[in-house]
Amino acid sequence: MTYVDAAQAPLKNTGEIKLHGPEGFAGMRRAGRLAAQALDLMAAHVRPGVTTAHLDDVAFEFAMDNGAYPAPLYYRGFPKSICTSLNHVVCHGIPVDKPMKEGDIVNIDITLVVDGWHGDS
Repeated sequence: MTYVDAAQAPLKNTGEIKLHGPEGFAGMRRAGRLAAQALDLMAAHVRPGVTTAHLDDVAFEFAMDNGAYPAPLYYRGFPKSICTSLNHVVCHGIPVDKPMKEGDIVNIDITLVVDGWHGDS
């Protein structure tokens, strides 16, 4: 099964809660650390004139360079690697080619999958 196949699979609730040990915690930490690094990288690119589509490109390249996969990409048809919300957009906005302006309120949400573990900002 590919990542795209998995993203298009119907959701199911097994009712099971899995308890993880040291190996699982290490995987969670790796994924979380990489997501934090990606968010720091995105923050360094936020300035007037830059588009959220550019931020998405930077995030995708960062993920690929670090052996990760952006969880939002193709999940239930989502077309980008990150979610960006400007000003009045509440959440899960799609990155676009519109340049940011001075004073814009910017929200960036990046979730990376590393060895099957999700790190979410």
